Amino acid sequence: MTDTKRLYYEDVYIKEFSAKVVECRKEEKGFQVILDQSAFYPEGGGQPSDLGILGDTAVTDVQEKNGELIHYVKSELEPGTEVIGKIDWQRRFDLMQQHSGEHIVSGLVHEAYGYNNVGFHMSSDVITIDFSGVLDEKQLAEIEEKTNRNIWEDNPVEIFYPDKEELAALPYRSKKELTGKIRLVRFPGADLCACCGTHVTHTGEIGMVKILSVENFREGVRVTMISGKRVLDYLNMVNEQNHKVSVKLSAKATETARAVERLQEENYRLKGRILRLEQELCDTEAKRWEGAGNVLLFHQGMDADSVRKMADAVMQKCKGRCAVFSENPDGSYRYAVGEKNGDLRQFIKEMNQALNGRGGGRPFFAQGSVNAGEAEIRKFFEK
Repeated sequence: MTDTKRLYYEDVYIKEFSAKVVECRKEEKGFQVILDQSAFYPEGGGQPSDLGILGDTAVTDVQEKNGELIHYVKSELEPGTEVIGKIDWQRRFDLMQQHSGEHIVSGLVHEAYGYNNVGFHMSSDVITIDFSGVLDEKQLAEIEEKTNRNIWEDNPVEIFYPDKEELAALPYRSKKELTGKIRLVRFPGADLCACCGTHVTHTGEIGMVKILSVENFREGVRVTMISGKRVLDYLNMVNEQNHKVSVKLSAKATETARAVERLQEENYRLKGRILRLEQELCDTEAKRWEGAGNVLLFHQGMDADSVRKMADAVMQKCKGRCAVFSENPDGSYRYAVGEKNGDLRQFIKEMNQALNGRGGGRPFFAQGSVNAGEAEIRKFFEK
């Protein structure tokens, strides 16, 4: 087993390095490469592995297994050769910002409420943290403010390996019992935690933290957050969306919420008016076809609920079967068919077969749609 020198612990800002290929093993989807030294961080502690280039082949994953640092690559590398490794630095720095921001949030939550970080996941768009207790949006807003205040103080981040006596006296966070050499990461005024990940050297490099949401999860909550450039990207996206809304509503960007409220109020009034007009139409049709026997009606622009209401109103008066059809945007027709105290099951089955339809319901009332035109529908009902 090769003990690879971990360059990312010596200098987290190494973007390019040279190394000797110690071993190259064939595997199902490529090759496993062991180097004498590496700046590629392996997946661990909730942080994804680094990606990049090794020689002239892509590094698709890095894992630590049984003490070995294994680089998964696409092409074979000859043992004994010198290669240049290049980290995908934009991705690495993003992960450093996310991980460092998470430390400060978790540390401040632990300090204020005593809750532990019991789950941590870092994806390509957001971070989620699971806390062991319940937090509401107001409490998290206070945590967010304290977090960013700590970031803007631009405190130096301390990484150290205390001996057993020093460790026993330190109130550090850890998700599990640790043995051997313990690596502690301190964010002054916010957090002290055992961690193997990569972090910024000064909190100012995090830039900013934004807490996006909180939801109940198991016995506590799950918090979704972002840090660094992701905050800028998020704000740009929100600003663009708000700008589009402001243009659509002819409102200032700072007044879109009130404009939406006015639109909702107007929409509510219009819906009420439409419902009253539909009811009047249903009443008129019911009166028109009173005692007429079987009735077939076509009306434009009716949704499924309106079609149902009209069929129900007319069937109560017509003393026969009432079928109401309304055309969908794709040319098919939605329908509702009812007969007071009747049994339409066989009729609906035959109609669906003849008109390429689907639907059903109770014996005396059915709803659905057919893929047929008005002429074809009328021809079926003339039988």
